Formats: sequence, C-alpha cells, structure tokens
Amino acid sequence: MSFLDAREHGSKTGGGGVASAQNEAIDRRERLRRLALETIDLSKDPYFMRNHLGQYECRLCLTLHNNEGNYLAHTQGKRHQQNLAKRAAREASDKPALPQPNKRANIKKTVKIGRPGYRVTKQFDSEQQQRSLLFQVEYPEIEENAKPRHRFMSAYEQKKESWDKKYQYLLFAAEPYEVIAFKVPNMEIERTDKFFSHWDPDAKIFSLQLPFKPQQAGPPGGLPPPPQQMMMPGPPRPPMIPGGPGGPPRPMMPGPPPPQANGQMFQPQQGMRPPFGPPPGGAAPPPWARPQ
Repeated sequence: MSFLDAREHGSKTGGGGVASAQNEAIDRRERLRRLALETIDLSKDPYFMRNHLGQYECRLCLTLHNNEGNYLAHTQGKRHQQNLAKRAAREASDKPALPQPNKRANIKKTVKIGRPGYRVTKQFDSEQQQRSLLFQVEYPEIEENAKPRHRFMSAYEQKKESWDKKYQYLLFAAEPYEVIAFKVPNMEIERTDKFFSHWDPDAKIFSLQLPFKPQQAGPPGGLPPPPQQMMMPGPPRPPMIPGGPGGPPRPMMPGPPPPQANGQMFQPQQGMRPPFGPPPGGAAPPPWARPQ
C-alpha cells in the first residue's frame, strides 16, 4: 500500500496500515486475556482443568484450549455465559424450597375501656318450627372507620370452662372494647338469607341473627325405628303329675326302654308277663309301680 493510499484510509503519517478485522479480533482477545489474568484466579474456577496432554479443558462446555489465555477468552464468550445461565437455572429448580420464616405482625396495643352493652332476643318461627337468636351489641366509642367482627369458637378452644361438645361460642370484637363471647347450642346453622349481620354506623349497633336448622322429630340421626323383637316358641314342656301330699307337681319322667337280647327288642309271647307294666288280666300294679 502506497503512502497516499494509507492516508486515504485514515492512517497517520509514519504509522502502519489500517488493521483488518482478523487483526482486530486477535487484539481484542489479547486484551481480554490480559484483563482476565489480572482479575480472575484460575485456581478458584470450578470448570478449569488441565489434562495429561498439557491442554486446558472447560468442564462446563467440554472444550479444549492450548493455553490459559485461550481458556480465559472462552470464559468471556457467549457459549460459556449461556451454559452458566442454564446451569444456574437448573440448580435453582432442583433446589428444594426452604420454608419462609414466620413474620409475626405487629400487635396493636390499645387501652381497653370495658365491655360493650348487648341485647339477646330468642325467636321462634311456628310455621317452620325453627329457632333463632338475635344479638345486638352497642359500640358507642368504637374507633373511627372501624367495624365490629365476629367468629365462632369451639368449646375445645376456650380455657374458661370445662369442655362440653353440646355448646359452642360466638365472639364479638371491636377496638377499644373487650372481646365478649356468648355460649350457644352446638346445632347446625342454616346459612341462608336468615343468617345475616349488619353494622349501623349512626346508631353504633352491630346486629347478628343466628338461625338454627329445624329439628326433625323421630329417633336421632334420622334412622328408622328398630324392628320389634319376635318371641320364638320354645320346646314343649313335659306333662306334669301331681306330687305327694302338700308337694308341688313334678314332670313325668319317661320310663326305661325295654331290655334287649342279642341286639333285638324284647317281644313278650302270649301268656307271658312283660317285665314292666301291669300284670295281664287288668290286675292292679304292685305298690312299687304305682305313681306317687
């Protein structure tokens, strides 16, 4: 390249020609290598490894490098940075989520001014045979823009009385008043339009109607009545014979079977008296064979 050509391309007088794209890339890699050697310690790089051939390997990208500068230039490249991002995302997804520490909310401390006034009305609907309770609690000194709250509490949550599963508790709370509770039957509540709550900000009265489901007549649980027990006839009673003088009657015992000879039943012949029973001719039995 002549002197005039060099000046036309922007080079200074006395300097070399304009560097090509290849030379610029080489110079950029060299500058990155020197900068990396000053700021990066290869002994702490988990992906840097030197094999038995004297070459350097990147265990993340599985690439070979002739010298340390080449490896450091690779770590600043796009491929190595993408693999680092993929590995970090995979480790984050595989890592189990640690439980978050419980952050307790700051409890607002207010000075209680006592219990509110209340009114409880018992109601009964004769048409549907349904009972309900109407609670009206007065909060004349309630905080500004505050609204009373209520909730149900099981008998096993409270520690004031002994546990009784037949009852539950209805709580009302509003600052700066104390929390009040009502002991109500532990019956199923009908959560329809009859169950409602209303806060009157002008009169400062909180109303709540608590309807119970109607109780069905019959055995508990809606089960059918148990079947009637049927008496099974017992075995027939043996005939009774009168006892002795002044004694109760006693059952007649069957007589002994007739004797057997050679496994055959005894058959009396004509004119022969059987071993038991009255003698032939209708004579009276002996005294020892008479019934007592």
